[in-house]
Amino acid sequence: MTTAAANDTNRNLNDQVLGHLPVWDLTDMYPGKESPELSADLDRATKDAEAFTRRYKGKLAGLSGKALGVSIAEYEAIDEVMGRVISYAQLMYAGNLSDPDVGRFYQTMQERVNDISAHILFFALELNEIADKVLAKQLRAAEAAKYRPWVDDTRLFRPHQLDEAIERLLHDKQVAGRSAWNRLFDETMADMRFDHQGKVLTFEEVMNMLSNPDEGVRKAAAETLGLELQKHARTFSLITNTLAKDKEIEDKWRHFKRPESSRNLANQVEDEVVDALNKAVQEACPTLSHRYYAIKAKWFGKDQLDHWDRNAPLPEADTSLIPWAQATETVLTAYGEFSTDLADIGKQFFDNAWIDAPVREGKSSGAFAHPTVPSAHPYLLLNYQGKTRDVMTLAHELGHGCHQMLAAPQGTLMADTPLTLAETASVFGEMLTFRRMLREQDDPAKRKVMLAGKVEDMLNTVVRQIAFFNFELRVHTARRQGELTAEDICDIWMSVQTESLGPAIRFDYNYRWYWTYIPHFIHSPFYVYAYAFGDCLVNSLYAVYEQASDGFAEKYLDMLRAGGTLRHTELLAPFGLDASDPAFWQKGISVVSGLIDELEAID
Repeated sequence: MTTAAANDTNRNLNDQVLGHLPVWDLTDMYPGKESPELSADLDRATKDAEAFTRRYKGKLAGLSGKALGVSIAEYEAIDEVMGRVISYAQLMYAGNLSDPDVGRFYQTMQERVNDISAHILFFALELNEIADKVLAKQLRAAEAAKYRPWVDDTRLFRPHQLDEAIERLLHDKQVAGRSAWNRLFDETMADMRFDHQGKVLTFEEVMNMLSNPDEGVRKAAAETLGLELQKHARTFSLITNTLAKDKEIEDKWRHFKRPESSRNLANQVEDEVVDALNKAVQEACPTLSHRYYAIKAKWFGKDQLDHWDRNAPLPEADTSLIPWAQATETVLTAYGEFSTDLADIGKQFFDNAWIDAPVREGKSSGAFAHPTVPSAHPYLLLNYQGKTRDVMTLAHELGHGCHQMLAAPQGTLMADTPLTLAETASVFGEMLTFRRMLREQDDPAKRKVMLAGKVEDMLNTVVRQIAFFNFELRVHTARRQGELTAEDICDIWMSVQTESLGPAIRFDYNYRWYWTYIPHFIHSPFYVYAYAFGDCLVNSLYAVYEQASDGFAEKYLDMLRAGGTLRHTELLAPFGLDASDPAFWQKGISVVSGLIDELEAID
């Protein structure tokens, strides 16, 4: 039997256990890449954008409030069409990164949309130039007042706005700059194949082996992963250096003093709040990750855990595969126990072809929920392989999808939430699913396994993501002194990992290259702290839910419906929570610490 045939046989056996895995149907967006509907939308958006420019450029400050509201509505309509086109192209591309024809289509759509959006680029810039008193008067009109949250968010960037010609240049060059480097990263990862013990595996398949119950399998996979990533280190280092320098240049022009400040502003969260979160998590590492991994090492009969054992299942864990149908029932039941309305929204993803679940060559790694546009619906991408963590990933991404559905009526300009709040529904969905599974488990040994799995997920979400954030800070700061070699970046990676994971984890040389595969560093610099923000926020929210569940679900769904119209202080006020209070982070961290206490008591 050939290696390819053996791989296919193994995959078929797993598929038989997992059952039918859904594949998304993108025809809700467009019938196809060459469809007349797609061409018509591009042509219409181009004409509308050109007409919009003629009608409004240089005139915003003199418009009545009603006319300003009408202009924003027209702007939103054009933006929605462009959003539908680029969402379709992104989803097509994520489904098969290795197909040159799909890659060409994605690049072409980016360029077409970029050209259209260049016509209306002036709008937000000119809106920011309107005097405060004039704008305040305009916003009294109902037509304009509807968009006040978007106007306020747009004007946050006034101090960092450049002349229109420069903004236009940055905009036009994006498809040949940052976006092109993103694409190079994606296609390098998608094309990568791992020669492993006579088999040719994808990245997702090798990563899946790192949670195999057999230590020998984990060790061999970790070595294969590191060796292959190292072969591409020059490419990954060039991408990282180039994007960090690109960001430094733009930050200087826009007068952002810190590498993360532009992300914080976009997230509508103050630098000081992020600093407080970062400080709280770093100070808690000895009582969180350091303590837990020392306990886990003892369970494995070791003084230290090798890095490939960090996410290993416990010896007593049930490692049987979870069929897709069972995963679906588990998640929807957990959602339904909290809110039948939430479960009904979630069920739509399974009743329709809105989920792409199978692992396949060329497909984007990891998982995501793409909101597309309010006039359509979200899509979920997974790489489902039947592990308990895959069920939690399903619960996570479905939370995103439900959030996006609930916020859609806010419209294209105001449906999206800042990243710090975008993780709320996803992490809450995970918590609902975990708590339900835990309630149903009476066996102490199995409860221990479940608690340990949840602790590891929370450490990966809180401690590990904050470590990623600090890795980015150090890389971007060091890059300002000159280009970094691959070994320089590896040294920073190992320093941060050692600090965050603690002395109970032992690293080898292969682990030095693991920074190369993390897409957030490339696609969304400084995104990662949003996961820790969301986890701590949800821990606090869930505590409120447990203490007074009456009426909580309604307030929670209202929070999700708000989309991007409210900030974190306004959204959390009904629950008596305040993210600007340092004690808020301690409350969230204490939930993780409390679960570790439970495990120590069982042990």
